[in-house]
Order: sequence, then C-alpha cells, then structure tokens
Amino acid sequence: MSSKSPATELKVTMVQTELVWQQANANCEQISKRLENLQDTDLIVLPEMFNSGFTLDATKVAETMDGETVQWMIAEAKKQNAAITGSIVVSEKGEHFNRMLFAMPDGTVEYYDKRHLFRMANEQQRYAAGETRKTITWRGWRIALYVCYDLRFPIWCRDQNDTDLMLFVASWPAVRSYPWQTLLKARAMENLCYVCGVNRIGTDDNNIDYSGDSAVIDMKGQETSYLGNDDRIETTALDGQALAKFRDKFPAWMDSDQFQIST
Repeated sequence: MSSKSPATELKVTMVQTELVWQQANANCEQISKRLENLQDTDLIVLPEMFNSGFTLDATKVAETMDGETVQWMIAEAKKQNAAITGSIVVSEKGEHFNRMLFAMPDGTVEYYDKRHLFRMANEQQRYAAGETRKTITWRGWRIALYVCYDLRFPIWCRDQNDTDLMLFVASWPAVRSYPWQTLLKARAMENLCYVCGVNRIGTDDNNIDYSGDSAVIDMKGQETSYLGNDDRIETTALDGQALAKFRDKFPAWMDSDQFQIST
C-alpha cells in the first residue's frame, strides 16, 4: 500500500511576532506591514489569538465570522495568493470560541475550534471547547489544524495516514519552551508528517513571557526551520516527494491501532 502524500512542495511562511494587547486593528496593521515584501508562498501561519494576545476577556475582544479580522484575513489571502491561518476569539450562538481560521484567496474560510482548553489559566471557564477535528486540503496537501494546548494530547492529533502537515498556532509561555519544542518533534515522528508550530514572542499585559521557538519539523523529527526568539518571518519549502518516499520506506502508519474518538 502506497502513501497518499503530495508530490508537490508547499511553501509555508511562519510569522513570529509580538502582539499588541487586545487591539485587533493594531495587530492586523503590523502583520500586514511585515507581509508587504513577502513573495512566493502558499500558506501564512500566525500565532494563537494573533489579533489580541491570549486573553480571558473573551467578551471584550470577540468578533463574528463576518467581522473585521476575518475580512482582513480574506483580503491578505487574496493579496498574497496564499492561505492565511491563526486563531482569534469568535462569538457564536451565545458562546465564545478560540477559533483557528483558515482563509483562502477565493474568500472561503474554514475553521477549527480549540478542543483542549488550558485549565491552568481557567480557559475552560471563558470558552467553549470544540468537538470536531479539522483537516483541510490546500494545494494538494492535507493540513490538520490545532491550537496550542492541543499539542499535549497525542490521541486527538493522531494521524491515520490522512495528514501531511499539522499546524499548531500558539501562545505558549517561555517557562514551558522545552515541552513545546519536544512535543512538536514527537507529533511529527509518531505521525510521519510535517509539523509547523508558530508561537508569539514578547510579554503580554499579564506579565507572561513568550519565547517564540517557532519551527517546522519534518517527518523524521528534524528541524527544517527554527526561528529562535527573534521577531522574524521565514518561509520554508516542505518536500512532498520526500514525505511520500519516507512513508513508503518506513510505513509505520500501517501498523497503527484503529480507534474512534468520542466527544
């Protein structure tokens, strides 16, 4: 049985930056400026709650799916002829979600609601948990969407030869940078896929420090790109042919356990 991995490459741009506390327009404007000279990319990845910083003040920062930030994402996707993704706070049917949006140049917006809410910060008291995993096919690549704390839960992230790239957008504190870097590698190795994790930098208004450490990890667990702690944008080409060849040569996915996730 052959792998279904893509034969083409995918160019992924990580945006590792500081965020202005609870000011959506300021954050979108500064990200737009950073993207002005960007050329030849397929996918732009922003951090968790990129328009506000990670906040429990959901009511203050929440937008709707036809709000200004979603419209900004659609406009940037069209401008760059690339998909753009990151999470924001969305209000829907009386609840708030930490929602990862995936906007495409044709105006289509897919989304994933964060499943695992960080109880050590009482996130579960302010937000509703998502119930559905989300995989999007974009330019021939099967891309799974995850948000921050989801990274710690391998069953939720478990691939069954149906994912080429896992995306984790995060506001992951510097004090836990070692688990962040280690778990990104673990998810890549155990699922035989590329993993991209994009984290913010700087200090927020709760005096929490973020060290970035955004990275692209290949299916062998090796870093193909690492942004360190700097304010940086970097584009990395993912090799679909290399992914397919490795999965055919080392088809551990064929021996994986079958299971169903109950929500």
